[in-house]
Amino acid sequence: MTYSYRHIWLISYPILAGLLIQQLIGLTDTAFLGRVGEIELGASAIAGVFYIMIFMLGQGFSVGAQIIIARRNGEQNYQRIGPIVYQGIAFLLLTTIVIAALMFRFSPAVLSAIISSPAVCQAALDYLQPRIFGFFFAFVIVMFRAFYIGITNTKILTLNALLMLFVNVGLDYILIFGKLGFPAMGIRGAAVASVISEAVSALFFIVYTFYKTDWKKYGFNLPELWNTSLLQKILNISVWTMLQSVVSLGTWLMFMLAVEHLGERELAISNVLRSISSLPFMVVGALYGSANAVTSNLIGMEKNKEIKATARRIIVLGYAIGTAMELLMAFFPIAIMRIYTNNQILIDAAVPAYFVSLTTYFTLVPGFILLGVVSGTGRTKEAMVMELLALAAYVINVWYVVIYLRADIALCWTCEHSYNILLTIFTYYYLRKRHWCGSPAQTSLS
Repeated sequence: MTYSYRHIWLISYPILAGLLIQQLIGLTDTAFLGRVGEIELGASAIAGVFYIMIFMLGQGFSVGAQIIIARRNGEQNYQRIGPIVYQGIAFLLLTTIVIAALMFRFSPAVLSAIISSPAVCQAALDYLQPRIFGFFFAFVIVMFRAFYIGITNTKILTLNALLMLFVNVGLDYILIFGKLGFPAMGIRGAAVASVISEAVSALFFIVYTFYKTDWKKYGFNLPELWNTSLLQKILNISVWTMLQSVVSLGTWLMFMLAVEHLGERELAISNVLRSISSLPFMVVGALYGSANAVTSNLIGMEKNKEIKATARRIIVLGYAIGTAMELLMAFFPIAIMRIYTNNQILIDAAVPAYFVSLTTYFTLVPGFILLGVVSGTGRTKEAMVMELLALAAYVINVWYVVIYLRADIALCWTCEHSYNILLTIFTYYYLRKRHWCGSPAQTSLS
């Protein structure tokens, strides 16, 4: 088949809707904690990024699995898809046990070493310790997401995300503020609510797959507790996406920690802006997933020549959707920030940085989508190298602007552009100059 704008949109919009709904879960945490206090708001930012950085190990693994699932789907080799999901879940659950043990043992020492404010450090620990249990459910979720995106049947992602949203919002209100007879748990309540909502989401995916999906067609009737050969094939692709994901989030954590040394207010502003800027970023994230899955499917169908034209269509969609969203957000800065906090002094201080954060979307779109194309060809190592080079420039820029200059928070947010522009340059010239659709990309997934 040829992936037209309509086909791309039909694949992308459920991913986008699911990501936006998941972002609303983070918005709920931020909005409720913004009414608890600035310390809790800032601590949730650092602890949340710390959690997500570890979570991205599983997310990166699932992206590698998704590439292989999409390739098998394009080849119509459906029976080999289910075993990939089984092996991914088994590997990630074993990994979770190790991660949880390490985090319980070392997270207090690590956070106290990197956070200068004792109050923020304690609040971050209060959030992170119960949140660790969410990994057991989150890693199951990412493998089912990889399955549905890989086979380009993405509608279920929206329904699942809606379920998570309703559960999380209700529990946030009850547990953070102490309603319906429950004690007010504050920041710890936000963590417990997130864990329960992830457990409900994982259970929903399992039940839906076995009752509403043709699970025999996709080889789910062939369970294997462990297949070393298959796991090795997945890791050959996913190890690079895992490293790429962790390092990428690690640099964002570095930015938040650098800002924390400017002051608690600057940290609170950046947390609000992080949540707001994540909304348009979800558009790019959805299109990245589509670019990744579509590219691998096209190679499986032996239609390599259509990949560049398809990538151009995805980029055009990214600008069309994102521009409309950015313009809407530009007209209502105060109203949008009031969703996150009712502190007027904080809102007034955040306005200049708010508009700077909106501009970062336009430089991000082409590079991030083309990065999805490169990964979709199976060349995940090359994709990682290109992103690491762009991130290195970003880190240098953050060090100079935030730590050395101790610049205004609005100027600090301009650092995002250095990463976005370099990533676009690297991926564009790689896809233009290299013979990236040759046999290595295909044989690595055989």
